[in-house]
Order: sequence, then C-alpha cells, then structure tokens
Amino acid sequence: MKNKRTIIISVISIIVACIIFAVFFYQQGLKAPSTQNDEDVIVLIEEGSSGRDIITALDEAGLIKNKLCAQIYLKLGSFNHLQANTYIFNQTMGVKELLSIIENPDFEYILKSKLTIIEGTTLPQVASTLAEILELEEKEVIKQLNNKDYLQSLIDQYWFLSDDILKSGIMYGLEGYLYPETYFITEQNPSLENIMKVVLDHSQDIYDQFKDEIAKTRWSFHEFMTLASIVEKESLFDEDKNMIAGVFVNRLEKSMLLQSDITVNYALQRTGVNVSIAQTQTDSPYNTYKYLGLPIGPVSNVSSDTMKRTLEYSDHDFIYFFADENGKVYYNVTYSDHQKTVEEYRWY
Repeated sequence: MKNKRTIIISVISIIVACIIFAVFFYQQGLKAPSTQNDEDVIVLIEEGSSGRDIITALDEAGLIKNKLCAQIYLKLGSFNHLQANTYIFNQTMGVKELLSIIENPDFEYILKSKLTIIEGTTLPQVASTLAEILELEEKEVIKQLNNKDYLQSLIDQYWFLSDDILKSGIMYGLEGYLYPETYFITEQNPSLENIMKVVLDHSQDIYDQFKDEIAKTRWSFHEFMTLASIVEKESLFDEDKNMIAGVFVNRLEKSMLLQSDITVNYALQRTGVNVSIAQTQTDSPYNTYKYLGLPIGPVSNVSSDTMKRTLEYSDHDFIYFFADENGKVYYNVTYSDHQKTVEEYRWY
C-alpha cells in the first residue's frame, strides 16, 4: 500500500513538474527574440492572411522566438480581427504585443511610405517619387536637392561625395549617388532631408565595400561612379557589363572619344535609343561625342553588381560594340567591321 502511494506521489510529481516545465517553456516561447536588437523589421501582412499565415510571416521575419508557442497562443486567444498592413516591428517585441498590434493597429507601427530607386534611373525620376511622398512639386524637390549649401553639408558628412558635385555644369549634384534599393519611410511626416539621410546612409554602407578597391584604380571615386553609370545604362544584360566596361577603358587609354549615346541623351534629358548626328553635337560636359574623357559626372544610379563588374572589366582589344533588337551585343576591333555589324543588325 505504501509503495502504491509512493508511486502515485511520484507520478503526480512528474506530472506537476512536466506542467511547470511546459508552462515555463510556453511563457519563454512567447517572449521577444532579443532584448537589444531594436532595428526596424518590415513585415507585410497580406489581405486574406490566416492566423497561421501571420505567425509564419512573423517567424520568417525573425520576430518569433518559438513558432509552436506562438501558434498555441493564437489559438487560445480571441483574435478575430487581425488586420492586413505593412507593419514596422522589431525583435524586442513579444508575441502578445505583436498580435495585439495586428488586432488593433497602432499608427506608430504601420509603414507610412516607401521609396524605390531602380538601377539606371536618374535623379529627376527619383525626385518624381519623392514629390509624391512629400506632396511637393517635383521641381521644388529638385531645387532643394540641388541647393549648394545643402550639397556642401553632405560633402562634409559623407566621404564618397566630393567638391566634384558642385562643379559648374553638373546638372544634379547627387546624380549617381542614390543607391538603388527600396527604402521604408517610417516617419509620419518625413522631411526631404531625413529621407535623403536614410538613402545616403545606406549608400555609404554599400560604397564602403568598394572604397579600397576603387582607390587602387586610376580613377577618383567620382570618376569611377561616372564610368560605372555609363556601363549601367549601356548594358541590357549583366553578363555584358564587364565587356562593355572594357570597351570604354580601351577608348580612354587610346584617348578616343567615348561616344556613348547614353551621355548625349542625359545631356538632353531625354530617353530613347536613336541619337541623331545633330544631337551628338550638343554642347554639354556630359556629351562624350564632343568632349574627350569621362563626362563631368554620373548619368544614372548604379547597382553594386555594375560597380563590381566595372572594377573587373574584361581585358580585350575591342573598341566598338553594338546591340541588336534582342540585346545581343557584338564587339569589333576596327571601325569598318563595326559599320558592317551596324548595317546588319541595326533595328531603329
């Protein structure tokens, strides 16, 4: 009888211990994944998402310490109005807080807007998007971005910006220095300066990775970004960038005009493929049909891939290249062969 009672007590003790452990495990699993990392984490909860979908989205964003515990809490709770939104969370928030916010969204945790900069785009195109976010006229945004005092303050703050961006003839000082990325704007009423700080801080993080390599080349950082921006616009496919960069390097070494249609279009602030003879005579420091060497500044925003491929330009003898309608590029050493290629594949 005594042994039986001892066994029962032991079983009960084990059960109680398991329950205590389970409760402890459950409570711990609902806690925040971190006590220090309060960097913003953007989470998109799409329309029609189930509770399980939401837990998965939070887990994939690194916001859930234990997915099973979060799922149990979701089932035990009365969450009937979990709402779709793009939220701004961080890893110091636990499951209870996260689901509470999604159930009753607080404006503080909802993404206000985002700025997407695409490689190959120009500052006026970026300014157009900024104008929508800030509810300003595009020309006012450009005016603010081109303000000399503002540009000088940025030169003082960021190593990659130099007095080159203040030269007479530069159209837009920040052209080429707004790194292509999607930037999430978390302020309710952001200023242009604050948005630019987000963009330029990230740009600096990217450029830091290339700083030493570029310093070993014959070019200043501004010159390198100018060359890379031409390669960005002249290349339809990534695999052509090294070769095309090599063509322009060969031309520079031979003191030949770069004759890039991209630079003519930029000088005229136009898009398109066909450039007329008259347009190639445009008097602009960007026009590489008229002036030797690199243009006065970048002509587009540049991706890290293009920067890398420009640094690793192909060593070859080609001086000319031409792309057919499908974007396939043909390279030639002599002008006569280049003319034959153009005659055969010209499509515009």
